[in-house]
Amino acid sequence: MSKEQKKTHFGYQTVNWDEKEKKVGEVFRSVAKNYDLMNDLMSFGIHRYWKTFTIGLSNVHAGHCVLDLAGGTGDLARAFSKRVGSAGQVILSDINASMLEVGRDKLLDKGVGANVHYAQANAECLPFEDNTFNCITIAFGLRNVTDKLAALQSMYRVCKPGGQVMVLEFSKPTLPGLKPFYDWYSFNILPKLGQWFADDASSYAYLAESIRMHPDQDSLKQMIEKAGFEDCRYYNMTGGIVALHIAHKY
Repeated sequence: MSKEQKKTHFGYQTVNWDEKEKKVGEVFRSVAKNYDLMNDLMSFGIHRYWKTFTIGLSNVHAGHCVLDLAGGTGDLARAFSKRVGSAGQVILSDINASMLEVGRDKLLDKGVGANVHYAQANAECLPFEDNTFNCITIAFGLRNVTDKLAALQSMYRVCKPGGQVMVLEFSKPTLPGLKPFYDWYSFNILPKLGQWFADDASSYAYLAESIRMHPDQDSLKQMIEKAGFEDCRYYNMTGGIVALHIAHKY
């Protein structure tokens, strides 16, 4: 079956395989300027804890080369820049030019410069040499990728032996009683916040839907291992609303 005939999901919609990338691009062009504000509002600021936890487990240190995929406005890239130092390098990458521009401007405004570079790239076919990066991160971006397995295989190719991949993503609640409240908040409050603060309810309705269509913790673990990574483990945060998967290339 050709890609034109294949179907995938865009939130709860069924769309042609080749159509999803364009639709996701439109969402992130729309939300780019308000991305940081909306992250704080939607998560009550807890997204900062999720990212700090990720950095803490990254084992990134001076001289390392790090790839931050779907890096958005650069929160992880900024933290990694401090860790790798002048001898290291961080690539902030995003498929969306609007997001990458906002991220670059934000980091430059904060004085982050010499060891951070920028690349507009599709995670499914990364334009980097084999065995380049000590650590590859993708935070809240994998669920938007059309071919997730292809993206993970591409990450595996550019990861150095001894390196690791870290996937920080919304997942399935595991805390008893949390799911009904989380669903109510996601489908009733998130779109309203998007409308009130970003004049964009539909993009945040897509956010809630895309989270539900993303693989659960164990399914994603299996997918990461299928891509070639080993020793995959995951950490649930905030009752399983978010999970961090870490796996290695040996």
